[in-house]
Amino acid sequence: MKTVFLGLLAIVFSANSFAQNTNVQQEVKTTTTTIKDSDGEKKIVKKEKIREVQDIELKDAESKKINKEMEETPVKVTATTEVTVDGVTRTVDVDRSAYYLGPNGTKYQVAIDKSGYSVMLPNTKKPALLRKTSNDNYIYVNRGKVSVGHFDKDGNLVLETYDEKNDKMIVEKFNLVK
Repeated sequence: MKTVFLGLLAIVFSANSFAQNTNVQQEVKTTTTTIKDSDGEKKIVKKEKIREVQDIELKDAESKKINKEMEETPVKVTATTEVTVDGVTRTVDVDRSAYYLGPNGTKYQVAIDKSGYSVMLPNTKKPALLRKTSNDNYIYVNRGKVSVGHFDKDGNLVLETYDEKNDKMIVEKFNLVK
């Protein structure tokens, strides 16, 4: 019994020595933004984590040379963004906070909040809301107006609203200001 236990223990610890070696580089960028408005002061903490993993493989692994060259392998990059707003932390794939130019030439600010995004409209105190759905679309809510939106490949916000009078969809495109 003792021999079997020691044999299993030796196998478990020796399996670790045959594990794949990897080069790992991790970078964390933290940005803290403080916003002061009529409601008080908001603190937004954004942590962007970028992790690069590259497997180490040797060109002549079976040769008897002492010094062996490393073979180039692809680097796997994963990036995640954690945003903390009002004490609530959530993970975001891509942060869409920016300024957007509307179809009528008006500039809108989209800012991340604790449940999604808020859209600051000109000459209004209460922001519109932009909330993510389960299929990577967004619901836009502003003073009784409800629209469905998405971000196109260029990062522009596209809102689609149903016009009940004409029985058609109205598409509005808000261009990302770079």
